Amino acid sequence: MNDAKLQRRMAVLAVVISLLVGAVVMLVLHRNPLSAYYNLLQGCGLAPKGKYAAGRSMFTDLSGFIDFWTPMIFAALACAVAMRTGLFNIGISGQMLTAGFIATITAGYATLAPAVAKPLVIVIGAAAGMLVGALIGFLKYRFNINEVVSSIMLNYIAEYVISFFIQTRYVDPVSRQSKNIRASARLSLQDVLIGGYKYTIPLAFVLAIACAILIKILLDRTVLGYELRAVGLNRVAAEYAGIRVGRSMVVSMAISGALAGLAGVSYYLGYFCSIQPKTLVSTGFDSIAVCLLGSSDPLGILVSSFLIEVIDKGSTYMSSQQSMESEIAAVITGLILLFSACSAYFAEISVNRRKMAAKSAEEER
Repeated sequence: MNDAKLQRRMAVLAVVISLLVGAVVMLVLHRNPLSAYYNLLQGCGLAPKGKYAAGRSMFTDLSGFIDFWTPMIFAALACAVAMRTGLFNIGISGQMLTAGFIATITAGYATLAPAVAKPLVIVIGAAAGMLVGALIGFLKYRFNINEVVSSIMLNYIAEYVISFFIQTRYVDPVSRQSKNIRASARLSLQDVLIGGYKYTIPLAFVLAIACAILIKILLDRTVLGYELRAVGLNRVAAEYAGIRVGRSMVVSMAISGALAGLAGVSYYLGYFCSIQPKTLVSTGFDSIAVCLLGSSDPLGILVSSFLIEVIDKGSTYMSSQQSMESEIAAVITGLILLFSACSAYFAEISVNRRKMAAKSAEEER
């Protein structure tokens, strides 16, 4: 069994154990875990509810869930690209906020045709995130400033600087958030009437799937991907082999930042249409768990992000149906992360044992 298959099996085992432990918690609270987990599916449009409001159905709920899911795909991909190079981009939330804000004030409020505004939002968001990510990579390469420290500091800088501008220039006096962007710039079409039902059409979802495929090809099938992975495995050996380690760090963080920027515009100009001051969305931090669960593999991330977002999105409906705190869903997500970390540890032990056994067998020959 190769390492990739072993990691996938361990990740599946981690999810199963987490769900079983979550079920035990629900039993202790005198709740039916099967009904609770079914409610999670109902809350995401993956199973039918007993009744719906006018203009709503299981498929309209599903379209809303896909809109909710899209930013997480971008964010987890951003985390994965950095991790492949041995870097830890914990500033994804700040890069999302920066990209969302710059795209909002440049294209979100402009009187542009939808055919111009929507692509412009994507380009501006990706460019803004790329610049922030490249800055973190440059600081790491040029001054050896730990990327965790610099990205956390940039998170706070973005949070408070952008909050200042929102509250002084762009605030909505009623909601106390930034003014809503124009519908022409929004990346999610709201209440699209199809067959008498009102759907949400997430335009960035197709781009998210395409990015996952492209990143998979980049990391596994290109020279650049090989260089990034080599730097992540051993920087000294990579430099000795002629790979420009500094360039690889900057490029890796730039790509990671661009993906975080896409997460930002799909969140702030897609799922939402405004920005709440002094708030960093949890998507950027949750993406770390999603990335770990998906073994930093783009295709694995599609599966892991789907699972985590089902738990997150469906928790509200589960709470209302089971008269149970929605934080139970956060407990389940935390358990998945915990067991995923443990599974990675045991997978590493298993790999090392197999290598030692193979080496011993070779020496005996």
